Amino acid sequence: MSNLFKENLVDAEQTVLFGQRLSNACEFATCIYLHGDLGAGKTTLTRGFIQGLGHVGNVKSPTYTLVEPYELATWQVYHFDLYRLSDPEELEFMGIRDYFSETSHCLVEWPEKGVGFLPKPDLDLTLNYVGEKREVLLQANTENGLRVLNKL
Repeated sequence: MSNLFKENLVDAEQTVLFGQRLSNACEFATCIYLHGDLGAGKTTLTRGFIQGLGHVGNVKSPTYTLVEPYELATWQVYHFDLYRLSDPEELEFMGIRDYFSETSHCLVEWPEKGVGFLPKPDLDLTLNYVGEKREVLLQANTENGLRVLNKL
């Protein structure tokens, strides 16, 4: 059983569809760290993830708000973008621990900005450009992460 998964994504549409597949593979509360350069597709993938769980409407980047909550029928999804975080201790002041629960999926862009205040991720997901395409690489860090990879 490998703890790595890799797939090539041709365009933004495939990135959204992969996000939907990923959300459907998450049967338990899941924490996913999203890695990649600016413009690599982290928010696009997150849009697919959230829409895959039934959200209808816009999915916007939380660049200025740090977190965008989505209350869905069976899950809460929290999309974090820590790019503009100046001090990881700010996460403590916003009650970061309360977001990570048994009924929530948390997707965290720029997790390295929150070191010491974020829980260990079930999955590390990295998006890279390879020519004109994107490559998505997932690494499972927990048993839950392995279950997700096995469903993809």
